Amino acid sequence: MASSTLICDTEPWKDLKNHVQEIKKTHLRDLMSDTDRCQSMMVEFDGILLDYSRQNATLKTMDKLYQLAEAAQLNNKINRMYNGEKINSTENRSVLHVALRAPRDAAINSDGKNVVPEVWKVLDKIKEFSETIRSGSWVGATGKVLKDVVAVGIGGSFLGPLFVHTALQTDLEAIECARGRQLRFLANVDPIDVAKSITGLNPETTLVVVVSKTFTTAETMLNARTLREWISTALGPSAVAKHMVAVSTNLTLVEKFGIDPNNAFAFWDWVGGRYSVCSAVGVLPLSLQYGFSVVEKYGNFLLFLFTCYHFQLLRSVPEFIVRHGIILKFLKGAWSIDQHFISAPYEKNIPVLLGLLSIWNVSFLGHPARVSMESNGKGVSIDGVPLPFEAGEIDFGEPGTNGQHSFYQLIHQGRVIPCDFIGVVKSQQPVYLKGEVVSNHDELMSNFFAQPDALAVGKTFSGNRPSLSLLLPSLNAYNIGQLLAIYEHRIAVEGFIWGINSFDQWGVELGKSLATQVRKQLHASRMKREPIEGFNFSTTTLLTRYLEASSDIPSDPSTLLPRI
Repeated sequence: MASSTLICDTEPWKDLKNHVQEIKKTHLRDLMSDTDRCQSMMVEFDGILLDYSRQNATLKTMDKLYQLAEAAQLNNKINRMYNGEKINSTENRSVLHVALRAPRDAAINSDGKNVVPEVWKVLDKIKEFSETIRSGSWVGATGKVLKDVVAVGIGGSFLGPLFVHTALQTDLEAIECARGRQLRFLANVDPIDVAKSITGLNPETTLVVVVSKTFTTAETMLNARTLREWISTALGPSAVAKHMVAVSTNLTLVEKFGIDPNNAFAFWDWVGGRYSVCSAVGVLPLSLQYGFSVVEKYGNFLLFLFTCYHFQLLRSVPEFIVRHGIILKFLKGAWSIDQHFISAPYEKNIPVLLGLLSIWNVSFLGHPARVSMESNGKGVSIDGVPLPFEAGEIDFGEPGTNGQHSFYQLIHQGRVIPCDFIGVVKSQQPVYLKGEVVSNHDELMSNFFAQPDALAVGKTFSGNRPSLSLLLPSLNAYNIGQLLAIYEHRIAVEGFIWGINSFDQWGVELGKSLATQVRKQLHASRMKREPIEGFNFSTTTLLTRYLEASSDIPSDPSTLLPRI
Protein backbone atom coordinates (compact mmCIF):
# COMPACT_ATOMS: atom_id res chain seq x y z
CA MET A 1 0.00 0.00 0.00
CA ALA A 2 1.49 3.34 -1.05
CA SER A 3 1.93 5.74 1.87
CA SER A 4 -0.58 8.19 0.39
CA THR A 5 -3.26 5.50 -0.02
CA LEU A 6 -5.85 5.31 2.75
CA ILE A 7 -6.31 1.85 4.18
CA CYS A 8 -10.05 2.06 3.51
CA ASP A 9 -9.32 2.09 -0.24
CA THR A 10 -7.69 -1.36 -0.15
CA GLU A 11 -9.43 -4.59 -1.11
CA PRO A 12 -9.02 -6.22 2.34
CA TRP A 13 -10.82 -3.25 3.94
CA LYS A 14 -13.65 -3.44 1.44
CA ASP A 15 -13.81 -7.20 1.96
CA LEU A 16 -14.21 -6.69 5.71
CA LYS A 17 -16.91 -4.08 5.12
CA ASN A 18 -18.87 -6.65 3.12
CA HIS A 19 -18.21 -9.27 5.81
CA VAL A 20 -19.93 -7.15 8.49
CA GLN A 21 -23.43 -8.16 7.40
CA GLU A 22 -22.51 -11.83 7.67
CA ILE A 23 -21.29 -11.29 11.24
CA LYS A 24 -24.37 -9.29 12.23
CA LYS A 25 -26.50 -12.32 11.40
CA THR A 26 -24.52 -14.40 13.90
CA HIS A 27 -25.01 -14.32 17.68
CA LEU A 28 -22.17 -14.88 20.13
CA ARG A 29 -24.08 -17.65 21.86
CA ASP A 30 -23.86 -19.61 18.60
CA LEU A 31 -20.23 -18.73 18.03
CA MET A 32 -19.40 -19.78 21.59
CA SER A 33 -20.86 -23.24 20.97
CA ASP A 34 -18.12 -23.93 18.38
CA THR A 35 -15.38 -25.50 20.50
CA ASP A 36 -12.81 -25.56 17.70
CA ARG A 37 -13.33 -21.83 17.09
CA CYS A 38 -13.00 -21.04 20.79
CA GLN A 39 -9.84 -23.11 21.11
CA SER A 40 -8.34 -21.34 18.08
CA MET A 41 -9.03 -17.99 19.75
CA MET A 42 -6.87 -18.67 22.80
CA VAL A 43 -3.24 -17.58 22.73
CA GLU A 44 -0.63 -18.03 25.44
CA PHE A 45 2.77 -16.40 25.84
CA ASP A 46 5.13 -16.29 28.82
CA GLY A 47 2.42 -17.07 31.36
CA ILE A 48 -0.23 -14.74 29.87
CA LEU A 49 -3.39 -16.25 28.40
CA LEU A 50 -5.52 -14.27 25.92
CA ASP A 51 -9.03 -15.49 25.20
CA TYR A 52 -10.80 -13.50 22.46
CA SER A 53 -13.48 -16.10 21.69
CA ARG A 54 -16.20 -13.72 22.88
CA GLN A 55 -15.51 -11.26 20.08
CA ASN A 56 -18.03 -10.87 17.26
CA ALA A 57 -15.65 -12.62 14.91
CA THR A 58 -15.19 -15.95 13.18
CA LEU A 59 -11.99 -17.57 12.00
CA LYS A 60 -12.83 -16.15 8.58
CA THR A 61 -12.99 -12.69 10.15
CA MET A 62 -9.53 -13.16 11.62
CA ASP A 63 -8.10 -14.27 8.27
CA LYS A 64 -9.52 -11.13 6.68
CA LEU A 65 -8.01 -9.00 9.46
CA TYR A 66 -4.61 -10.63 8.85
CA GLN A 67 -4.96 -9.71 5.17
CA LEU A 68 -5.75 -6.14 6.23
CA ALA A 69 -2.56 -6.13 8.33
CA GLU A 70 -0.60 -7.26 5.28
CA ALA A 71 -2.18 -4.53 3.13
CA ALA A 72 -1.13 -1.98 5.75
CA GLN A 73 2.42 -3.43 5.77
CA LEU A 74 2.17 -3.96 9.51
CA ASN A 75 5.31 -6.10 9.84
CA ASN A 76 7.33 -3.55 7.90
CA LYS A 77 6.09 -0.72 10.13
CA ILE A 78 6.90 -2.66 13.30
CA ASN A 79 10.41 -3.34 11.99
CA ARG A 80 10.85 0.32 11.04
CA MET A 81 9.92 1.30 14.61
CA TYR A 82 12.42 -1.15 16.13
CA ASN A 83 15.11 -0.07 13.63
CA GLY A 84 14.86 3.53 14.83
CA GLU A 85 13.44 5.00 11.63
CA LYS A 86 11.68 8.31 12.18
CA ILE A 87 8.14 7.01 11.97
CA ASN A 88 6.88 9.95 14.05
CA SER A 89 7.01 12.00 10.88
CA THR A 90 5.25 15.13 12.15
CA GLU A 91 7.99 15.63 14.75
CA ASN A 92 10.75 13.89 12.71
CA ARG A 93 11.54 11.51 15.56
CA SER A 94 12.25 7.85 16.11
CA VAL A 95 9.86 5.90 18.37
CA LEU A 96 12.07 3.76 20.59
CA HIS A 97 10.45 3.16 23.95
CA VAL A 98 11.46 -0.50 23.43
CA ALA A 99 15.10 0.61 23.91
CA LEU A 100 14.26 1.72 27.45
CA ARG A 101 13.94 -1.88 28.63
CA ALA A 102 16.49 -3.54 26.33
CA PRO A 103 19.24 -5.63 27.95
CA ARG A 104 22.64 -4.03 28.24
CA ASP A 105 24.12 -5.95 25.30
CA ALA A 106 21.31 -5.15 22.84
CA ALA A 107 21.79 -2.86 19.83
CA ILE A 108 18.95 -0.48 18.91
CA ASN A 109 19.87 2.47 16.71
CA SER A 110 18.61 6.01 16.25
CA ASP A 111 20.38 8.24 13.69
CA GLY A 112 22.93 5.47 13.23
CA LYS A 113 23.88 5.33 16.91
CA ASN A 114 23.18 2.55 19.36
CA VAL A 115 21.08 4.20 22.08
CA VAL A 116 21.12 1.28 24.53
CA PRO A 117 24.43 2.28 26.21
CA GLU A 118 22.99 5.76 26.88
CA VAL A 119 19.85 4.17 28.35
CA TRP A 120 21.91 2.05 30.69
CA LYS A 121 24.11 5.00 31.62
CA VAL A 122 20.98 6.71 32.96
CA LEU A 123 19.68 3.51 34.58
CA ASP A 124 23.01 3.02 36.36
CA LYS A 125 22.87 6.63 37.54
CA ILE A 126 19.32 6.07 38.85
CA LYS A 127 20.42 2.87 40.59
CA GLU A 128 23.33 4.65 42.31
CA PHE A 129 21.28 7.71 43.27
CA SER A 130 18.26 5.79 44.56
CA GLU A 131 20.48 3.54 46.68
CA THR A 132 22.22 6.63 48.09
CA ILE A 133 18.85 8.11 49.10
CA ARG A 134 17.38 4.86 50.42
CA SER A 135 20.47 3.97 52.45
CA GLY A 136 20.51 7.37 54.16
CA SER A 137 23.90 8.34 52.69
CA TRP A 138 22.20 11.36 51.14
CA VAL A 139 20.29 13.35 53.73
CA GLY A 140 18.25 16.53 53.65
CA ALA A 141 19.29 20.03 54.68
CA THR A 142 18.76 19.31 58.39
CA GLY A 143 20.46 15.91 58.32
CA LYS A 144 17.31 13.82 58.22
CA VAL A 145 16.84 10.85 55.88
CA LEU A 146 14.68 11.56 52.82
CA LYS A 147 11.98 8.93 53.08
CA ASP A 148 9.13 10.68 51.22
CA VAL A 149 9.05 11.46 47.50
CA VAL A 150 6.69 13.73 45.56
CA ALA A 151 6.93 13.25 41.77
CA VAL A 152 5.76 16.33 39.89
CA GLY A 153 4.73 15.75 36.27
CA ILE A 154 1.66 15.55 34.05
CA GLY A 155 0.30 13.31 31.31
CA GLY A 156 2.61 10.39 30.61
CA SER A 157 4.98 11.73 33.25
CA PHE A 158 2.27 10.96 35.79
CA LEU A 159 -0.14 8.31 34.53
CA GLY A 160 2.42 5.61 33.67
CA PRO A 161 4.38 5.81 36.93
CA LEU A 162 1.12 6.01 38.92
CA PHE A 163 -0.16 2.87 37.16
CA VAL A 164 2.95 0.89 38.10
CA HIS A 165 3.02 2.28 41.65
CA THR A 166 -0.64 1.44 42.20
CA ALA A 167 -0.10 -2.13 41.04
CA LEU A 168 3.02 -2.62 43.17
CA GLN A 169 1.62 -1.13 46.38
CA THR A 170 0.06 -4.43 47.43
CA ASP A 171 2.77 -6.80 46.10
CA LEU A 172 4.43 -8.48 49.08
CA GLU A 173 7.99 -8.08 47.81
CA ALA A 174 7.34 -4.45 46.88
CA ILE A 175 5.77 -3.74 50.27
CA GLU A 176 8.91 -4.98 52.00
CA CYS A 177 11.13 -2.88 49.73
CA ALA A 178 9.03 0.25 50.34
CA ARG A 179 8.62 -0.12 54.08
CA GLY A 180 8.81 3.27 55.82
CA ARG A 181 8.69 5.21 52.57
CA GLN A 182 5.99 7.19 50.71
CA LEU A 183 5.62 8.05 47.02
CA ARG A 184 3.08 10.65 45.97
CA PHE A 185 2.31 12.26 42.62
CA LEU A 186 1.35 15.83 41.77
CA ALA A 187 -0.03 16.40 38.26
CA ASN A 188 -3.09 18.64 38.29
CA VAL A 189 -2.40 22.35 38.66
CA ASP A 190 -5.38 22.71 40.99
CA PRO A 191 -4.08 24.02 44.36
CA ILE A 192 -6.21 21.39 46.08
CA ASP A 193 -4.00 18.74 44.51
CA VAL A 194 -0.91 20.56 45.77
CA ALA A 195 -2.37 20.51 49.26
CA LYS A 196 -3.18 16.80 49.05
CA SER A 197 0.30 15.93 47.80
CA ILE A 198 2.07 17.48 50.81
CA THR A 199 -0.48 16.89 53.57
CA GLY A 200 1.26 15.11 56.44
CA LEU A 201 4.69 15.42 54.87
CA ASN A 202 7.67 17.11 56.51
CA PRO A 203 9.85 19.20 54.16
CA GLU A 204 12.87 17.93 56.11
CA THR A 205 12.27 14.35 54.94
CA THR A 206 10.83 15.05 51.48
CA LEU A 207 12.51 14.77 48.09
CA VAL A 208 10.76 16.33 45.08
CA VAL A 209 11.30 14.89 41.58
CA VAL A 210 10.37 17.39 38.85
CA VAL A 211 9.63 15.65 35.54
CA SER A 212 9.65 17.89 32.47
CA LYS A 213 11.74 17.21 29.36
CA THR A 214 12.05 20.91 28.45
CA PHE A 215 11.52 22.22 31.98
CA THR A 216 8.90 24.57 30.52
CA THR A 217 5.65 22.56 30.90
CA ALA A 218 3.32 25.19 32.36
CA GLU A 219 1.38 23.10 34.90
CA THR A 220 4.40 21.09 36.02
CA MET A 221 6.65 24.10 36.50
CA LEU A 222 4.04 26.03 38.48
CA ASN A 223 3.61 23.02 40.76
CA ALA A 224 7.40 22.68 41.00
CA ARG A 225 7.79 26.35 41.96
CA THR A 226 5.08 25.89 44.57
CA LEU A 227 6.88 22.94 46.18
CA ARG A 228 10.18 24.83 45.93
CA GLU A 229 8.55 27.64 47.93
CA TRP A 230 7.21 25.07 50.44
CA ILE A 231 10.74 23.75 50.97
CA SER A 232 12.40 27.18 50.99
CA THR A 233 9.92 28.62 53.47
CA ALA A 234 10.58 25.80 55.92
CA LEU A 235 14.28 25.15 55.37
CA GLY A 236 15.73 28.15 53.52
CA PRO A 237 16.53 28.63 49.80
CA SER A 238 19.80 26.69 50.00
CA ALA A 239 17.83 23.54 50.87
CA VAL A 240 16.41 23.25 47.33
CA ALA A 241 19.52 21.54 45.96
CA LYS A 242 19.25 18.90 48.70
CA HIS A 243 15.51 18.31 48.35
CA MET A 244 14.79 18.60 44.61
CA VAL A 245 16.03 16.66 41.57
CA ALA A 246 14.92 16.67 37.94
CA VAL A 247 14.12 14.42 35.01
CA SER A 248 14.91 16.74 32.12
CA THR A 249 17.20 17.44 29.19
CA ASN A 250 17.31 21.22 29.73
CA LEU A 251 20.22 21.48 32.16
CA THR A 252 20.38 25.26 31.85
CA LEU A 253 16.83 25.74 33.17
CA VAL A 254 17.34 22.98 35.75
CA GLU A 255 20.31 24.87 37.21
CA LYS A 256 18.52 28.21 37.00
CA PHE A 257 15.66 26.65 38.99
CA GLY A 258 18.06 25.78 41.81
CA ILE A 259 18.60 22.09 41.12
CA ASP A 260 22.14 20.76 40.73
CA PRO A 261 22.48 19.67 37.04
CA ASN A 262 24.36 16.60 38.30
CA ASN A 263 21.03 15.54 39.82
CA ALA A 264 19.19 15.76 36.51
CA PHE A 265 18.31 12.47 34.81
CA ALA A 266 18.06 12.46 31.02
CA PHE A 267 15.63 11.03 28.55
CA TRP A 268 15.46 11.50 24.81
CA ASP A 269 13.27 12.95 22.08
CA TRP A 270 12.61 9.43 20.78
CA VAL A 271 10.67 8.74 23.98
CA GLY A 272 7.09 9.98 23.67
CA GLY A 273 5.54 11.23 26.89
CA ARG A 274 2.82 8.58 26.83
CA TYR A 275 5.43 5.84 26.40
CA SER A 276 7.95 7.15 28.94
CA VAL A 277 7.29 5.14 32.11
CA CYS A 278 10.31 2.87 31.43
CA SER A 279 12.61 5.91 31.22
CA ALA A 280 13.82 8.04 34.13
CA VAL A 281 10.30 9.51 34.12
CA GLY A 282 9.01 6.40 35.85
CA VAL A 283 12.10 4.49 36.87
CA LEU A 284 13.51 7.27 39.10
CA PRO A 285 10.51 7.80 41.41
CA LEU A 286 9.72 4.07 41.42
CA SER A 287 13.34 3.20 42.27
CA LEU A 288 13.31 5.69 45.12
CA GLN A 289 10.22 3.93 46.49
CA TYR A 290 11.00 0.28 45.79
CA GLY A 291 14.73 0.11 45.08
CA PHE A 292 16.48 -0.63 41.81
CA SER A 293 19.31 -2.80 43.05
CA VAL A 294 20.21 -6.20 41.70
CA VAL A 295 22.09 -8.50 44.06
CA GLU A 296 24.59 -10.58 42.11
CA LYS A 297 25.80 -13.76 43.76
CA TYR A 298 27.94 -15.13 40.99
CA GLY A 299 30.08 -12.31 39.64
CA ASN A 300 29.31 -11.56 36.00
CA PHE A 301 26.54 -14.18 35.84
CA LEU A 302 24.01 -11.38 35.31
CA LEU A 303 25.33 -10.80 31.78
CA PHE A 304 24.73 -14.48 31.06
CA LEU A 305 21.19 -14.13 32.38
CA PHE A 306 20.51 -11.19 30.08
CA THR A 307 21.83 -13.22 27.14
CA CYS A 308 19.60 -16.15 28.11
CA TYR A 309 16.68 -13.82 28.53
CA HIS A 310 17.19 -12.42 25.05
CA PHE A 311 16.55 -15.93 23.78
CA GLN A 312 13.52 -16.50 26.01
CA LEU A 313 15.39 -18.94 28.26
CA LEU A 314 15.43 -17.04 31.54
CA ARG A 315 12.69 -19.09 33.16
CA SER A 316 14.97 -22.14 33.13
CA VAL A 317 17.55 -20.38 35.34
CA PRO A 318 17.17 -21.30 39.04
CA GLU A 319 15.68 -18.44 41.07
CA PHE A 320 18.20 -18.74 43.88
CA ILE A 321 21.18 -17.91 41.66
CA VAL A 322 20.36 -14.23 41.32
CA ARG A 323 17.80 -11.92 42.86
CA HIS A 324 16.49 -9.15 40.61
CA GLY A 325 15.31 -5.82 41.98
CA ILE A 326 11.69 -4.75 41.58
CA ILE A 327 12.36 -2.19 38.84
CA LEU A 328 14.55 -4.49 36.77
CA LYS A 329 11.83 -7.14 36.86
CA PHE A 330 9.37 -4.55 35.57
CA LEU A 331 11.67 -3.63 32.68
CA LYS A 332 12.30 -7.29 31.87
CA GLY A 333 8.58 -8.00 31.74
CA ALA A 334 8.12 -5.22 29.20
CA TRP A 335 11.09 -6.47 27.16
CA SER A 336 9.54 -9.93 27.06
CA ILE A 337 6.50 -8.51 25.26
CA ASP A 338 8.72 -6.32 23.05
CA GLN A 339 10.41 -9.47 21.72
CA HIS A 340 7.10 -11.26 21.36
CA PHE A 341 5.61 -8.32 19.42
CA ILE A 342 8.38 -8.21 16.82
CA SER A 343 8.77 -11.96 16.36
CA ALA A 344 5.42 -13.75 16.77
CA PRO A 345 3.16 -14.38 13.75
CA TYR A 346 -0.09 -12.42 13.65
CA GLU A 347 -2.24 -15.29 14.86
CA LYS A 348 -0.05 -15.79 17.96
CA ASN A 349 0.86 -12.16 18.60
CA ILE A 350 -1.09 -10.76 21.56
CA PRO A 351 -0.63 -7.01 20.85
CA VAL A 352 -1.37 -7.54 17.15
CA LEU A 353 -4.53 -9.50 17.92
CA LEU A 354 -5.73 -6.85 20.37
CA GLY A 355 -5.03 -4.10 17.85
CA LEU A 356 -6.78 -5.89 14.99
CA LEU A 357 -9.83 -6.60 17.13
CA SER A 358 -10.01 -2.93 18.17
CA ILE A 359 -9.97 -1.91 14.51
CA TRP A 360 -12.69 -4.47 13.76
CA ASN A 361 -14.87 -3.14 16.59
CA VAL A 362 -14.33 0.56 15.92
CA SER A 363 -14.08 0.92 12.16
CA PHE A 364 -16.33 -1.94 11.01
CA LEU A 365 -18.82 -2.80 13.76
CA GLY A 366 -19.16 0.84 14.84
CA HIS A 367 -18.39 0.43 18.54
CA PRO A 368 -16.66 3.71 19.56
CA ALA A 369 -15.69 2.86 23.15
CA ARG A 370 -13.88 0.09 24.99
CA VAL A 371 -13.89 -0.73 28.68
CA SER A 372 -10.23 -1.08 29.53
CA MET A 373 -3.64 4.83 26.63
CA GLU A 374 -5.16 6.94 24.22
CA SER A 375 -2.97 8.18 21.38
CA ASN A 376 -5.10 7.35 18.37
CA GLY A 377 -7.74 10.05 18.56
CA LYS A 378 -6.92 11.36 15.10
CA GLY A 379 -9.09 12.61 12.24
CA VAL A 380 -6.42 12.63 9.52
CA SER A 381 -3.89 10.14 8.18
CA ILE A 382 -0.15 10.48 8.75
CA ASP A 383 -0.09 12.29 5.39
CA GLY A 384 -2.76 14.77 6.46
CA VAL A 385 -5.62 13.19 4.51
CA PRO A 386 -9.00 13.34 6.33
CA LEU A 387 -10.12 9.86 7.42
CA PRO A 388 -13.50 8.71 6.05
CA PHE A 389 -13.75 6.16 8.88
CA GLU A 390 -13.70 6.20 12.68
CA ALA A 391 -10.35 5.83 14.46
CA GLY A 392 -9.49 5.87 18.16
CA GLU A 393 -11.53 4.70 21.11
CA ILE A 394 -12.94 6.06 24.34
CA ASP A 395 -11.34 3.95 27.08
CA PHE A 396 -12.76 3.62 30.57
CA GLY A 397 -12.94 1.01 33.28
CA GLU A 398 -12.91 0.08 36.95
CA PRO A 399 -11.06 -2.43 39.15
CA GLY A 400 -12.74 -5.61 40.30
CA THR A 401 -16.47 -5.55 40.85
CA ASN A 402 -16.69 -1.75 41.15
CA GLY A 403 -17.83 -1.48 37.55
CA GLN A 404 -20.92 -3.58 38.27
CA HIS A 405 -22.32 -0.69 40.26
CA SER A 406 -21.43 2.07 37.82
CA PHE A 407 -21.56 1.12 34.13
CA TYR A 408 -22.35 -2.61 33.78
CA GLN A 409 -26.02 -1.79 33.28
CA LEU A 410 -24.94 0.20 30.23
CA ILE A 411 -22.74 -2.50 28.76
CA HIS A 412 -25.32 -5.25 29.31
CA GLN A 413 -28.46 -3.44 28.17
CA GLY A 414 -27.44 -0.13 26.61
CA ARG A 415 -25.03 0.52 23.77
CA VAL A 416 -22.55 -2.16 22.72
CA ILE A 417 -19.14 -1.48 24.26
CA PRO A 418 -16.39 -4.09 23.74
CA CYS A 419 -14.68 -5.00 27.02
CA ASP A 420 -11.23 -6.14 28.10
CA PHE A 421 -11.32 -8.26 31.25
CA ILE A 422 -7.92 -8.56 32.95
CA GLY A 423 -7.64 -11.20 35.67
CA VAL A 424 -4.87 -12.54 37.89
CA VAL A 425 -4.43 -16.18 38.97
CA LYS A 426 -2.68 -15.47 42.27
CA SER A 427 -3.71 -12.54 44.46
CA GLN A 428 -1.04 -10.27 45.87
CA GLN A 429 -2.90 -10.37 49.21
CA PRO A 430 -4.79 -13.67 49.57
CA VAL A 431 -7.58 -13.78 52.16
CA TYR A 432 -9.26 -16.96 53.40
CA LEU A 433 -12.11 -17.06 55.93
CA LYS A 434 -13.00 -20.32 57.60
CA GLY A 435 -16.51 -21.40 56.71
CA GLU A 436 -16.77 -19.31 53.53
CA VAL A 437 -17.73 -21.10 50.32
CA VAL A 438 -14.81 -19.55 48.41
CA SER A 439 -11.86 -17.29 49.17
CA ASN A 440 -12.10 -13.55 48.55
CA HIS A 441 -10.01 -13.86 45.40
CA ASP A 442 -12.15 -16.71 44.09
CA GLU A 443 -15.18 -14.49 44.63
CA LEU A 444 -13.54 -11.76 42.58
CA MET A 445 -12.55 -14.20 39.85
CA SER A 446 -16.06 -15.66 39.73
CA ASN A 447 -17.09 -12.33 38.27
CA PHE A 448 -14.09 -12.32 35.92
CA PHE A 449 -15.26 -15.61 34.40
CA ALA A 450 -19.01 -14.94 34.53
CA GLN A 451 -19.34 -11.41 33.15
CA PRO A 452 -17.85 -12.17 29.69
CA ASP A 453 -20.31 -15.05 29.27
CA ALA A 454 -23.21 -12.92 30.44
CA LEU A 455 -22.30 -10.27 27.88
CA ALA A 456 -21.87 -12.83 25.11
CA VAL A 457 -24.83 -15.13 25.70
CA GLY A 458 -27.30 -12.73 27.27
CA LYS A 459 -30.14 -15.09 28.26
CA THR A 460 -32.67 -12.56 29.64
CA PHE A 461 -30.75 -9.76 27.88
CA SER A 462 -29.90 -9.58 24.19
CA GLY A 463 -26.25 -10.58 24.67
CA ASN A 464 -24.03 -10.65 21.59
CA ARG A 465 -21.70 -8.13 23.26
CA PRO A 466 -17.99 -8.70 22.54
CA SER A 467 -15.19 -8.96 25.08
CA LEU A 468 -11.79 -10.51 25.49
CA SER A 469 -10.03 -11.86 28.57
CA LEU A 470 -6.39 -11.60 29.62
CA LEU A 471 -5.36 -13.93 32.44
CA LEU A 472 -2.04 -13.11 34.15
CA PRO A 473 -0.26 -15.58 36.46
CA SER A 474 0.22 -12.88 39.11
CA LEU A 475 0.61 -9.13 39.40
CA ASN A 476 4.29 -8.80 40.22
CA ALA A 477 6.68 -6.30 38.66
CA TYR A 478 7.43 -8.59 35.71
CA ASN A 479 3.76 -9.10 34.84
CA ILE A 480 3.07 -5.37 35.22
CA GLY A 481 5.81 -4.70 32.68
CA GLN A 482 4.26 -7.24 30.32
CA LEU A 483 0.82 -5.70 30.64
CA LEU A 484 2.12 -2.20 30.01
CA ALA A 485 3.98 -3.29 26.86
CA ILE A 486 0.96 -5.22 25.51
CA TYR A 487 -1.19 -2.09 25.57
CA GLU A 488 1.59 0.16 24.25
CA HIS A 489 2.04 -2.11 21.24
CA ARG A 490 -1.70 -2.51 20.76
CA ILE A 491 -1.90 1.26 20.22
CA ALA A 492 0.95 1.06 17.70
CA VAL A 493 -0.78 -1.72 15.74
CA GLU A 494 -3.99 0.29 15.48
CA GLY A 495 -2.12 3.38 14.30
CA PHE A 496 -0.03 1.44 11.79
CA ILE A 497 -3.13 -0.05 10.18
CA TRP A 498 -5.32 3.05 10.33
CA GLY A 499 -2.41 4.95 8.79
CA ILE A 500 -2.25 7.56 11.56
CA ASN A 501 0.55 8.81 13.82
CA SER A 502 0.15 7.27 17.28
CA PHE A 503 3.15 9.13 18.62
CA ASP A 504 2.35 12.83 18.42
CA GLN A 505 -0.28 14.84 20.30
CA TRP A 506 -1.08 18.02 18.38
CA GLY A 507 -4.62 18.09 19.76
CA VAL A 508 -3.15 18.44 23.23
CA GLU A 509 -0.67 21.06 22.03
CA LEU A 510 -3.50 23.20 20.63
CA GLY A 511 -5.20 23.23 24.03
CA LYS A 512 -1.92 24.26 25.67
CA SER A 513 -1.49 27.07 23.15
CA LEU A 514 -4.98 28.44 23.83
CA ALA A 515 -4.37 28.16 27.59
CA THR A 516 -1.31 30.39 27.16
CA GLN A 517 -3.55 33.06 25.58
CA VAL A 518 -5.96 32.83 28.51
CA ARG A 519 -3.12 32.95 31.03
CA LYS A 520 -1.84 36.21 29.50
CA GLN A 521 -5.34 37.68 29.62
CA LEU A 522 -5.84 36.76 33.29
CA HIS A 523 -2.51 38.35 34.17
CA ALA A 524 -3.30 41.54 32.23
CA SER A 525 -6.80 41.80 33.70
CA ARG A 526 -5.69 41.25 37.29
CA MET A 527 -2.47 43.28 37.24
CA LYS A 528 -3.37 46.10 34.84
CA ARG A 529 -7.18 45.95 34.82
CA GLU A 530 -7.07 45.48 31.06
CA PRO A 531 -10.34 44.50 29.31
CA ILE A 532 -10.89 41.02 27.92
CA GLU A 533 -10.09 40.94 24.22
CA GLY A 534 -9.58 38.36 21.48
CA PHE A 535 -12.03 35.70 22.69
CA ASN A 536 -15.44 34.59 21.45
CA PHE A 537 -18.60 35.72 23.23
CA SER A 538 -18.97 32.59 25.35
CA THR A 539 -15.39 32.57 26.61
CA THR A 540 -15.46 36.32 27.20
CA THR A 541 -18.63 35.92 29.29
CA LEU A 542 -17.11 33.11 31.37
CA LEU A 543 -13.84 35.00 31.88
CA THR A 544 -15.72 38.11 32.91
CA ARG A 545 -17.77 36.16 35.46
CA TYR A 546 -14.64 34.45 36.79
CA LEU A 547 -12.70 37.72 37.20
CA GLU A 548 -15.63 39.56 38.77
CA ALA A 549 -16.32 36.77 41.25
CA SER A 550 -12.65 36.57 42.26
CA SER A 551 -11.98 40.31 42.34
CA ASP A 552 -11.03 40.08 46.01
CA ILE A 553 -7.75 38.44 45.00
CA PRO A 554 -5.02 41.12 45.27
CA SER A 555 -3.30 42.08 42.02
CA ASP A 556 0.14 41.31 43.50
CA PRO A 557 -0.48 38.76 46.28
CA SER A 558 2.06 37.62 48.83
CA THR A 559 3.07 33.96 48.77
CA LEU A 560 0.32 31.73 50.17
CA LEU A 561 0.83 27.98 50.53
CA PRO A 562 -1.77 25.25 51.27
CA ARG A 563 -2.97 25.33 54.89
CA ILE A 564 -3.90 21.66 55.29
